[in-house]
Amino acid sequence: MPKHIILDTDPGIDDSLAILLALASPELALDGISTIHGNVSTAQTTTNALSILELANASHVPVYKGCDLPLVKESLLSPETHGDTGLGYAKLSAPQAQAQAQHACDFLIEKIMSSPDEITLVAIGPLTNVALAIRKEPHIIQKVKEVLIMGGAIRHQGNTTPLAEFNTYVDPHAAHIVFHSGMPIILTPLDVTYQCIFLKEDLDRLLKIDSPITKFISDATRFYMEFHDEYQKIDGCVINDPMTLALTFMPEICDYEELYVDVDISTGVGLGNTFADFYNYDKKAPNMKVALGVRPRMFMELFLERMEKLAKSIS
Repeated sequence: MPKHIILDTDPGIDDSLAILLALASPELALDGISTIHGNVSTAQTTTNALSILELANASHVPVYKGCDLPLVKESLLSPETHGDTGLGYAKLSAPQAQAQAQHACDFLIEKIMSSPDEITLVAIGPLTNVALAIRKEPHIIQKVKEVLIMGGAIRHQGNTTPLAEFNTYVDPHAAHIVFHSGMPIILTPLDVTYQCIFLKEDLDRLLKIDSPITKFISDATRFYMEFHDEYQKIDGCVINDPMTLALTFMPEICDYEELYVDVDISTGVGLGNTFADFYNYDKKAPNMKVALGVRPRMFMELFLERMEKLAKSIS
């Protein structure tokens, strides 16, 4: 039986790759996508999600538009990282399908409550939708099977401020609600995702297959690679979100530690900083499992094989 998942996401180049990986993985049943502000506006992330599903012949997967703004702080988008449309240099046709009328938060509540202990929520954008769903229906905390979150930087430097990772910094107050909710959380911070680098030779391998899938990956990641080279001196590009998605069915990619993790919601330079109490100074029980070690090429081989298979199926 496949594992039922919901992707809460802000596509986004690497978010788009996570959607493709979910569709290419027989271990998973993608029950829906809830979109959120982040890399681009919610209107654009919703369009992107619909277009990517259409690209992969998966328009049957429903998309639900979520929150347009963070809970408290001002909005922050990242066109310098993902391009004005969020998909780098990729140009996808306007989607034929439309988003569902139901709000993403209500979809999360309805799906989790109607399928207790069956839904894995994979949250790879800012956590506004998830936080509001918790506030509106706290019982989802006990009903969800598990929650995988791409976010934070524990021992790693930030990628948006010196201390903060993008998803957490965009809506730190939402992250604070989710982290302290009691949900069964697995966190994949920059500590592991920044070791998973999609290299030019990886792209060259995919481009041996002539497919709309490989063209999209090439056009999207070329922009991403240019950003990583210019701003972070990284050869290739970091694909944070597909790695998080892969842990739903291949958890052995990472090594984990049960930790008490918090996020700074004070004003100032620390805003959005995630930190773990490694020595249990505060005598608080762990609130999540944190991925702190990773086998990056094990993940990358999985990703490449799945993308090759998907590309061959769509010509």
